[in-house]
Amino acid sequence: MKRLRFLPNGIIARLFAIFLVTLVVEFTISTIIYEQASEFSVRNDEARRLAEHLVIARSLIAEQPYDQRRAMAVELTTARYFVQWSANRPVLPSNGESRDGIREQIVAWEPTLAQTNLQAQTLPHSGSTIAVGSLQLPQGDWLFFRTVEPLQTTSAIYGRIFSSVMTLLALVILGGLFIRHTLKPVRLLTETVEQFGPGLDRASTAKAPKGSGDVQRLMEAFNAMQERIRRLIDERTRALAAVSHDLRTPLARLRLRIEAVKDPALRREVEDDIEGMEAMVTSLLTFLGGDGEPESPRLIDLAVLCASIVDDFSDHGHEVGYRGPAHLEMRLRPIAIRRAVVNLVENAVHYGSDVELLLSAEGDAVLICVSDDGPGIPDESMMLVREPFVRLDHARQRDTSGFGLGLSIVERAVADEGGSLTLVNRTEGGLAATIRLPIAAKT
Repeated sequence: MKRLRFLPNGIIARLFAIFLVTLVVEFTISTIIYEQASEFSVRNDEARRLAEHLVIARSLIAEQPYDQRRAMAVELTTARYFVQWSANRPVLPSNGESRDGIREQIVAWEPTLAQTNLQAQTLPHSGSTIAVGSLQLPQGDWLFFRTVEPLQTTSAIYGRIFSSVMTLLALVILGGLFIRHTLKPVRLLTETVEQFGPGLDRASTAKAPKGSGDVQRLMEAFNAMQERIRRLIDERTRALAAVSHDLRTPLARLRLRIEAVKDPALRREVEDDIEGMEAMVTSLLTFLGGDGEPESPRLIDLAVLCASIVDDFSDHGHEVGYRGPAHLEMRLRPIAIRRAVVNLVENAVHYGSDVELLLSAEGDAVLICVSDDGPGIPDESMMLVREPFVRLDHARQRDTSGFGLGLSIVERAVADEGGSLTLVNRTEGGLAATIRLPIAAKT
Protein backbone atom coordinates (compact mmCIF):
# COMPACT_ATOMS: atom_id res chain seq x y z
CA MET A 1 0.00 0.00 0.00
CA LYS A 2 1.42 3.34 -1.03
CA ARG A 3 1.95 5.92 1.68
CA LEU A 4 -0.27 8.97 1.24
CA ARG A 5 2.01 11.87 0.40
CA PHE A 6 -0.07 14.47 2.21
CA LEU A 7 0.36 12.71 5.56
CA PRO A 8 3.04 14.21 7.85
CA ASN A 9 6.09 12.08 8.63
CA GLY A 10 6.44 12.61 12.38
CA ILE A 11 4.44 10.44 14.76
CA ILE A 12 3.39 13.49 16.81
CA ALA A 13 2.27 15.30 13.67
CA ARG A 14 0.31 12.26 12.49
CA LEU A 15 -1.43 11.76 15.81
CA PHE A 16 -2.19 15.48 15.93
CA ALA A 17 -3.60 15.30 12.39
CA ILE A 18 -5.77 12.31 13.31
CA PHE A 19 -6.95 14.12 16.42
CA LEU A 20 -7.71 17.26 14.43
CA VAL A 21 -9.57 15.45 11.64
CA THR A 22 -11.62 13.50 14.19
CA LEU A 23 -12.63 16.65 16.03
CA VAL A 24 -13.43 18.52 12.81
CA VAL A 25 -15.63 15.69 11.54
CA GLU A 26 -17.34 15.36 14.92
CA PHE A 27 -17.81 19.14 15.13
CA THR A 28 -19.27 19.35 11.62
CA ILE A 29 -21.71 16.49 12.12
CA SER A 30 -22.75 17.61 15.62
CA THR A 31 -23.20 21.21 14.43
CA ILE A 32 -25.45 20.12 11.58
CA ILE A 33 -27.51 17.90 13.88
CA TYR A 34 -27.65 20.58 16.55
CA GLU A 35 -28.76 23.29 14.14
CA GLN A 36 -31.44 21.09 12.67
CA ALA A 37 -32.69 20.11 16.11
CA SER A 38 -32.50 23.72 17.25
CA GLU A 39 -34.41 24.92 14.22
CA PHE A 40 -37.09 22.27 14.74
CA SER A 41 -37.32 23.13 18.44
CA VAL A 42 -37.69 26.85 17.69
CA ARG A 43 -40.35 26.21 15.06
CA ASN A 44 -42.20 23.79 17.33
CA ASP A 45 -42.25 26.33 20.15
CA GLU A 46 -43.35 29.05 17.78
CA ALA A 47 -46.04 26.77 16.34
CA ARG A 48 -47.48 26.20 19.82
CA ARG A 49 -47.70 29.93 20.57
CA LEU A 50 -49.05 30.73 17.12
CA ALA A 51 -51.68 27.99 17.41
CA GLU A 52 -52.90 29.40 20.73
CA HIS A 53 -53.04 32.92 19.32
CA LEU A 54 -54.94 31.78 16.21
CA VAL A 55 -57.57 29.89 18.25
CA ILE A 56 -58.20 32.95 20.42
CA ALA A 57 -58.18 35.37 17.48
CA ARG A 58 -60.56 33.21 15.41
CA SER A 59 -62.97 32.88 18.29
CA LEU A 60 -62.98 36.61 19.13
CA ILE A 61 -63.29 37.81 15.53
CA ALA A 62 -66.08 35.29 14.77
CA GLU A 63 -68.12 36.73 17.68
CA GLN A 64 -67.93 40.28 16.26
CA PRO A 65 -70.42 41.77 13.81
CA TYR A 66 -69.28 41.55 10.22
CA ASP A 67 -68.45 45.26 9.95
CA GLN A 68 -66.34 45.26 13.13
CA ARG A 69 -64.17 42.25 12.37
CA ARG A 70 -61.43 44.25 10.63
CA ALA A 71 -61.05 46.49 13.68
CA MET A 72 -60.94 43.49 15.99
CA ALA A 73 -58.16 41.95 13.89
CA VAL A 74 -56.17 45.16 14.28
CA GLU A 75 -56.64 44.99 18.07
CA LEU A 76 -55.47 41.38 18.10
CA THR A 77 -52.23 42.32 16.33
CA THR A 78 -49.32 42.22 18.81
CA ALA A 79 -45.60 42.84 18.73
CA ARG A 80 -45.17 39.16 17.96
CA TYR A 81 -48.06 38.39 15.56
CA PHE A 82 -49.73 40.41 12.81
CA VAL A 83 -53.42 39.56 12.16
CA GLN A 84 -55.55 40.92 9.30
CA TRP A 85 -59.18 40.18 8.43
CA SER A 86 -60.18 39.69 4.77
CA ALA A 87 -63.50 38.92 3.11
CA ASN A 88 -61.71 36.93 0.42
CA ARG A 89 -59.12 34.18 0.65
CA PRO A 90 -55.62 35.72 0.89
CA VAL A 91 -53.08 34.74 -1.74
CA LEU A 92 -49.95 33.27 -0.18
CA PRO A 93 -46.57 32.61 -1.83
CA SER A 94 -46.24 29.11 -3.32
CA ASN A 95 -50.05 28.84 -3.32
CA GLY A 96 -50.06 28.53 0.42
CA GLU A 97 -48.47 25.06 0.44
CA SER A 98 -46.67 24.06 3.60
CA ARG A 99 -43.30 22.70 2.51
CA ASP A 100 -41.50 22.67 5.85
CA GLY A 101 -44.03 21.14 8.26
CA ILE A 102 -45.03 24.34 10.06
CA ARG A 103 -48.76 23.71 9.34
CA GLU A 104 -48.55 20.18 10.76
CA GLN A 105 -46.85 21.53 13.89
CA ILE A 106 -49.62 24.12 14.39
CA VAL A 107 -52.35 21.52 13.89
CA ALA A 108 -50.59 19.13 16.25
CA TRP A 109 -50.94 21.70 19.04
CA GLU A 110 -54.48 22.75 18.14
CA PRO A 111 -56.28 20.00 16.19
CA THR A 112 -59.43 22.16 15.82
CA LEU A 113 -57.57 24.36 13.35
CA ALA A 114 -57.44 21.47 10.88
CA GLN A 115 -61.10 22.19 9.99
CA THR A 116 -60.44 25.86 9.09
CA ASN A 117 -58.67 25.36 5.73
CA LEU A 118 -55.47 26.37 7.51
CA GLN A 119 -52.58 27.34 5.28
CA ALA A 120 -49.14 28.01 6.78
CA GLN A 121 -45.51 28.13 5.68
CA THR A 122 -42.22 29.84 6.45
CA LEU A 123 -40.61 32.44 4.24
CA PRO A 124 -37.09 33.92 4.22
CA HIS A 125 -36.92 37.36 5.76
CA SER A 126 -33.79 39.48 6.46
CA GLY A 127 -31.47 36.51 6.82
CA SER A 128 -33.96 34.53 8.89
CA THR A 129 -37.49 33.14 8.49
CA ILE A 130 -41.07 34.16 9.36
CA ALA A 131 -44.28 32.17 9.41
CA VAL A 132 -47.20 33.31 7.22
CA GLY A 133 -50.65 31.78 6.60
CA SER A 134 -54.41 32.09 6.62
CA LEU A 135 -57.45 30.32 7.99
CA GLN A 136 -61.19 30.47 7.29
CA LEU A 137 -63.76 31.83 9.75
CA PRO A 138 -67.13 30.08 10.31
CA GLN A 139 -69.01 32.61 8.11
CA GLY A 140 -66.65 32.08 5.15
CA ASP A 141 -64.44 35.14 5.57
CA TRP A 142 -60.69 34.79 6.14
CA LEU A 143 -58.01 35.68 8.62
CA PHE A 144 -54.43 36.37 7.43
CA PHE A 145 -51.55 36.07 9.91
CA ARG A 146 -47.77 36.26 10.05
CA THR A 147 -45.07 36.39 12.71
CA VAL A 148 -43.46 39.77 13.27
CA GLU A 149 -40.26 38.52 14.92
CA PRO A 150 -38.07 36.08 12.97
CA LEU A 151 -38.24 32.47 14.01
CA GLN A 152 -34.42 32.11 14.09
CA THR A 153 -31.81 34.83 13.64
CA THR A 154 -28.59 34.33 11.68
CA SER A 155 -26.61 36.07 14.40
CA ALA A 156 -27.73 33.43 16.89
CA ILE A 157 -26.59 30.67 14.53
CA TYR A 158 -23.24 32.37 13.96
CA GLY A 159 -22.82 32.88 17.67
CA ARG A 160 -23.33 29.20 18.37
CA ILE A 161 -20.95 28.24 15.56
CA PHE A 162 -18.32 30.68 16.84
CA SER A 163 -18.55 29.31 20.37
CA SER A 164 -18.32 25.77 19.02
CA VAL A 165 -15.25 26.66 16.94
CA MET A 166 -13.54 28.23 19.95
CA THR A 167 -14.28 25.10 21.96
CA LEU A 168 -12.88 22.98 19.13
CA LEU A 169 -9.65 25.03 19.00
CA ALA A 170 -9.24 24.76 22.76
CA LEU A 171 -9.67 20.98 22.59
CA VAL A 172 -7.20 20.70 19.71
CA ILE A 173 -4.56 22.73 21.55
CA LEU A 174 -5.11 20.83 24.79
CA GLY A 175 -5.06 17.47 23.00
CA GLY A 176 -1.93 18.43 21.10
CA LEU A 177 -0.15 19.31 24.34
CA PHE A 178 -1.15 15.98 25.88
CA ILE A 179 0.03 14.08 22.78
CA ARG A 180 3.33 15.97 22.78
CA HIS A 181 3.87 15.26 26.46
CA THR A 182 2.96 11.59 26.05
CA LEU A 183 5.36 11.10 23.14
CA LYS A 184 8.21 13.18 24.57
CA PRO A 185 10.06 10.02 25.76
CA VAL A 186 9.85 8.64 22.21
CA ARG A 187 11.38 11.83 20.84
CA LEU A 188 14.19 11.67 23.40
CA LEU A 189 14.76 8.03 22.51
CA THR A 190 14.98 8.94 18.82
CA GLU A 191 17.59 11.60 19.56
CA THR A 192 19.53 9.07 21.63
CA VAL A 193 19.47 6.52 18.81
CA GLU A 194 20.71 9.18 16.36
CA GLN A 195 23.59 10.08 18.68
CA PHE A 196 24.42 6.52 19.68
CA GLY A 197 27.96 5.48 18.96
CA PRO A 198 30.63 3.29 20.49
CA GLY A 199 32.64 6.37 21.38
CA LEU A 200 29.98 7.51 23.86
CA ASP A 201 29.83 6.18 27.38
CA ARG A 202 26.78 4.41 28.67
CA ALA A 203 25.72 7.28 30.95
CA SER A 204 25.37 9.67 28.00
CA THR A 205 23.15 7.36 25.93
CA ALA A 206 21.21 5.18 28.36
CA LYS A 207 17.81 6.70 29.14
CA ALA A 208 15.72 6.07 32.22
CA PRO A 209 12.39 4.47 31.22
CA LYS A 210 9.62 7.11 31.16
CA GLY A 211 6.15 7.53 29.73
CA SER A 212 3.53 4.85 29.13
CA GLY A 213 4.16 1.15 29.63
CA ASP A 214 4.84 0.51 25.95
CA VAL A 215 7.31 3.40 25.76
CA GLN A 216 9.07 2.25 28.93
CA ARG A 217 9.48 -1.25 27.51
CA LEU A 218 10.83 0.26 24.30
CA MET A 219 13.43 2.31 26.18
CA GLU A 220 14.42 -0.67 28.29
CA ALA A 221 14.84 -2.75 25.13
CA PHE A 222 16.99 -0.01 23.58
CA ASN A 223 19.22 0.22 26.65
CA ALA A 224 19.69 -3.55 26.58
CA MET A 225 20.38 -3.48 22.85
CA GLN A 226 23.06 -0.83 23.08
CA GLU A 227 24.71 -2.72 25.91
CA ARG A 228 24.85 -5.80 23.67
CA ILE A 229 26.27 -3.71 20.82
CA ARG A 230 28.93 -2.24 23.08
CA ARG A 231 29.95 -5.67 24.30
CA LEU A 232 30.21 -6.92 20.72
CA ILE A 233 32.30 -3.90 19.71
CA ASP A 234 34.56 -4.26 22.73
CA GLU A 235 35.04 -7.95 22.01
CA ARG A 236 35.73 -7.21 18.34
CA THR A 237 38.24 -4.52 19.25
CA ARG A 238 40.11 -6.84 21.59
CA ALA A 239 40.05 -9.61 19.00
CA LEU A 240 41.38 -7.29 16.29
CA ALA A 241 44.14 -6.08 18.58
CA ALA A 242 45.15 -9.67 19.23
CA VAL A 243 44.95 -10.56 15.51
CA SER A 244 46.97 -7.47 14.61
CA HIS A 245 49.70 -8.50 17.01
CA ASP A 246 49.62 -12.16 15.99
CA LEU A 247 49.79 -11.34 12.27
CA ARG A 248 52.33 -8.53 12.35
CA THR A 249 54.78 -10.39 14.57
CA PRO A 250 55.53 -13.23 12.12
CA LEU A 251 55.62 -10.74 9.25
CA ALA A 252 58.23 -8.72 11.11
CA ARG A 253 60.24 -11.90 11.69
CA LEU A 254 60.06 -12.78 8.01
CA ARG A 255 61.29 -9.31 7.11
CA LEU A 256 64.29 -9.82 9.37
CA ARG A 257 65.02 -13.28 8.02
CA ILE A 258 65.02 -12.27 4.36
CA GLU A 259 68.23 -10.42 5.06
CA ALA A 260 69.88 -13.80 5.06
CA VAL A 261 68.66 -14.51 1.52
CA LYS A 262 71.63 -14.15 -0.81
CA ASP A 263 69.75 -14.05 -4.12
CA PRO A 264 68.67 -10.39 -4.73
CA ALA A 265 65.83 -11.38 -7.08
CA LEU A 266 64.42 -13.89 -4.59
CA ARG A 267 64.81 -11.38 -1.78
CA ARG A 268 62.84 -8.79 -3.81
CA GLU A 269 60.05 -11.26 -4.47
CA VAL A 270 59.81 -12.20 -0.80
CA GLU A 271 59.77 -8.52 0.19
CA ASP A 272 56.94 -7.87 -2.29
CA ASP A 273 54.94 -10.74 -0.85
CA ILE A 274 55.49 -9.46 2.68
CA GLU A 275 54.43 -5.94 1.67
CA GLY A 276 51.32 -7.34 0.02
CA MET A 277 50.44 -9.32 3.16
CA GLU A 278 51.01 -6.25 5.34
CA ALA A 279 48.79 -4.16 3.04
CA MET A 280 46.01 -6.77 3.24
CA VAL A 281 46.27 -6.99 7.01
CA THR A 282 46.26 -3.20 7.35
CA SER A 283 43.22 -2.74 5.09
CA LEU A 284 41.33 -5.57 6.78
CA LEU A 285 42.02 -4.28 10.29
CA THR A 286 41.14 -0.74 9.22
CA PHE A 287 37.81 -1.83 7.75
CA LEU A 288 36.85 -4.16 10.59
CA GLY A 289 38.19 -1.85 13.26
CA GLY A 290 35.73 0.86 12.19
CA ASP A 291 34.36 2.76 15.15
CA GLY A 292 36.45 0.73 17.54
CA GLU A 293 39.14 3.39 17.18
CA PRO A 294 37.20 6.67 17.52
CA GLU A 295 39.02 9.78 16.36
CA SER A 296 37.99 13.33 17.19
CA PRO A 297 38.01 16.08 14.54
CA ARG A 298 40.66 18.76 14.90
CA LEU A 299 41.94 21.69 12.89
CA ILE A 300 44.35 20.56 10.18
CA ASP A 301 45.83 22.04 7.01
CA LEU A 302 44.24 19.91 4.32
CA ALA A 303 46.40 21.39 1.59
CA VAL A 304 49.62 20.45 3.42
CA LEU A 305 48.22 16.96 4.08
CA CYS A 306 47.43 16.40 0.38
CA ALA A 307 50.78 17.82 -0.75
CA SER A 308 52.67 15.58 1.67
CA ILE A 309 50.86 12.50 0.34
CA VAL A 310 51.80 13.46 -3.21
CA ASP A 311 55.43 13.99 -2.16
CA ASP A 312 55.53 10.54 -0.53
CA PHE A 313 54.33 8.84 -3.71
CA SER A 314 56.68 10.92 -5.83
CA ASP A 315 59.61 9.88 -3.62
CA HIS A 316 58.73 6.26 -4.40
CA GLY A 317 58.97 6.89 -8.12
CA HIS A 318 55.33 7.47 -9.03
CA GLU A 319 54.19 10.24 -11.39
CA VAL A 320 51.82 12.13 -9.08
CA GLY A 321 51.13 15.85 -9.29
CA TYR A 322 49.38 18.26 -6.96
CA ARG A 323 47.27 21.29 -7.89
CA GLY A 324 45.62 23.45 -5.26
CA PRO A 325 46.20 26.12 -2.63
CA ALA A 326 49.23 26.14 -0.40
CA HIS A 327 47.08 26.22 2.74
CA LEU A 328 43.48 25.25 3.50
CA GLU A 329 42.52 24.73 7.13
CA MET A 330 39.57 22.50 8.02
CA ARG A 331 38.34 20.67 11.10
CA LEU A 332 38.60 16.99 10.17
CA ARG A 333 39.70 13.60 11.44
CA PRO A 334 43.27 13.69 10.12
CA ILE A 335 44.12 9.97 10.28
CA ALA A 336 40.91 8.87 8.59
CA ILE A 337 41.08 11.55 5.87
CA ARG A 338 44.75 10.84 5.19
CA ARG A 339 43.97 7.13 4.88
CA ALA A 340 41.11 7.90 2.48
CA VAL A 341 43.25 10.10 0.22
CA VAL A 342 46.12 7.61 0.30
CA ASN A 343 43.76 4.82 -0.77
CA LEU A 344 42.55 6.85 -3.74
CA VAL A 345 46.08 7.76 -4.80
CA GLU A 346 47.24 4.13 -4.40
CA ASN A 347 44.44 2.97 -6.68
CA ALA A 348 45.30 5.68 -9.19
CA VAL A 349 49.05 4.92 -9.33
CA HIS A 350 48.34 1.19 -9.54
CA TYR A 351 46.07 1.45 -12.56
CA GLY A 352 47.47 4.57 -14.24
CA SER A 353 50.81 6.14 -15.03
CA ASP A 354 49.84 9.83 -14.80
CA VAL A 355 48.05 10.81 -11.58
CA GLU A 356 46.92 14.21 -10.36
CA LEU A 357 45.49 15.28 -7.01
CA LEU A 358 43.39 18.46 -7.27
CA LEU A 359 42.25 20.35 -4.15
CA SER A 360 39.69 23.13 -4.66
CA ALA A 361 36.79 24.99 -3.05
CA GLU A 362 33.52 24.94 -4.95
CA GLY A 363 30.44 26.67 -3.58
CA ASP A 364 29.58 25.14 -0.22
CA ALA A 365 32.13 22.32 -0.38
CA VAL A 366 35.82 21.49 -0.63
CA LEU A 367 36.74 18.96 -3.31
CA ILE A 368 39.61 16.48 -3.36
CA CYS A 369 39.80 14.97 -6.84
CA VAL A 370 42.25 12.16 -7.70
CA SER A 371 42.38 11.41 -11.44
CA ASP A 372 44.36 8.85 -13.41
CA ASP A 373 44.79 7.73 -17.03
CA GLY A 374 44.05 4.05 -16.36
CA PRO A 375 41.32 1.78 -17.77
CA GLY A 376 38.55 3.26 -15.65
CA ILE A 377 35.55 1.32 -14.34
CA PRO A 378 32.59 0.03 -16.39
CA ASP A 379 29.49 2.14 -15.81
CA GLU A 380 27.43 -0.85 -14.70
CA SER A 381 30.01 -1.58 -11.98
CA MET A 382 30.24 1.90 -10.46
CA MET A 383 28.01 0.97 -7.51
CA LEU A 384 29.34 -2.57 -7.14
CA VAL A 385 32.94 -1.45 -6.76
CA ARG A 386 32.01 0.48 -3.61
CA GLU A 387 30.99 -2.71 -1.84
CA PRO A 388 33.52 -4.28 0.55
CA PHE A 389 35.53 -7.29 -0.63
CA VAL A 390 34.69 -6.57 -4.29
CA ARG A 391 37.45 -6.54 -6.93
CA LEU A 392 36.61 -5.97 -10.57
CA ASP A 393 39.23 -8.27 -12.09
CA HIS A 394 37.76 -7.88 -15.57
CA ALA A 395 38.34 -4.13 -15.44
CA ARG A 396 41.54 -3.96 -13.42
CA GLN A 397 44.71 -5.94 -13.41
CA ARG A 398 44.57 -9.19 -11.49
CA ASP A 399 47.81 -8.72 -9.57
CA THR A 400 46.24 -6.29 -7.15
CA SER A 401 46.86 -6.48 -3.43
CA GLY A 402 44.37 -6.20 -0.65
CA PHE A 403 40.83 -7.45 -0.19
CA GLY A 404 38.99 -4.81 -2.21
CA LEU A 405 38.34 -2.63 0.84
CA GLY A 406 39.99 0.58 -0.32
CA LEU A 407 36.89 2.42 -1.56
CA SER A 408 34.79 1.10 1.34
CA ILE A 409 37.28 2.61 3.77
CA VAL A 410 37.25 5.88 1.83
CA GLU A 411 33.45 6.06 1.87
CA ARG A 412 33.31 5.43 5.61
CA ALA A 413 35.89 8.11 6.38
CA VAL A 414 34.18 10.65 4.11
CA ALA A 415 30.72 9.84 5.52
CA ASP A 416 32.00 10.53 9.04
CA GLU A 417 32.79 14.07 7.87
CA GLY A 418 29.33 14.49 6.32
CA GLY A 419 30.76 14.30 2.81
CA SER A 420 30.42 12.03 -0.21
CA LEU A 421 32.51 10.11 -2.72
CA THR A 422 31.82 10.11 -6.48
CA LEU A 423 33.47 8.03 -9.18
CA VAL A 424 33.36 9.19 -12.80
CA ASN A 425 35.06 7.86 -15.92
CA ARG A 426 36.94 10.65 -17.68
CA THR A 427 36.18 11.36 -21.33
CA GLU A 428 39.89 11.36 -22.13
CA GLY A 429 40.32 8.04 -20.35
CA GLY A 430 40.91 7.02 -16.79
CA LEU A 431 38.96 7.52 -13.57
CA ALA A 432 38.26 10.60 -11.45
CA ALA A 433 37.50 9.92 -7.78
CA THR A 434 36.20 13.00 -5.95
CA ILE A 435 35.77 13.50 -2.22
CA ARG A 436 33.29 16.26 -1.39
CA LEU A 437 33.57 17.73 2.12
CA PRO A 438 31.02 20.27 3.42
CA ILE A 439 32.32 23.79 3.75
CA ALA A 440 30.91 23.87 7.30
CA ALA A 441 33.99 21.92 8.37
CA LYS A 442 36.19 24.77 7.18
CA THR A 443 37.32 27.33 9.74
